[in-house]
Amino acid sequence: MKIKELTKAEEQVMQILWQLNEAIVKDIIEKMPEPKPAYNTVSTVVRVLEGKGFIDHKAYGNSHVYFPLISEAQYKKFTFDKMMSSYFSNSYESLVSFIANEKKLGIKELDELTNLINDLKNKKK
Repeated sequence: MKIKELTKAEEQVMQILWQLNEAIVKDIIEKMPEPKPAYNTVSTVVRVLEGKGFIDHKAYGNSHVYFPLISEAQYKKFTFDKMMSSYFSNSYESLVSFIANEKKLGIKELDELTNLINDLKNKKK
């Protein structure tokens, strides 16, 4: 299945569903920050997510319990891969350089990154 990019509203609903594992629309609204969106607004976003193949539902009478079909890890990978190709020309060197410069990493953080890289190298051996 080809994953599609989510709108901010869709991503917000998915974040809540990933946290809850399954929910009715009312549960999703309860987890949203104030001001709470209208029930119909969230219900529409849920139907769009279902149409995009991100979620499905189980029907219990008139109630629908929604659950994710795409995991948070799958979506993270998709968005990371898209960011890498769009902004960093698939160069990890460019990514790390950007993070180090933009976040003004100190010696301690750079050492932690180096240690993480070394740990990953050792696991690959």
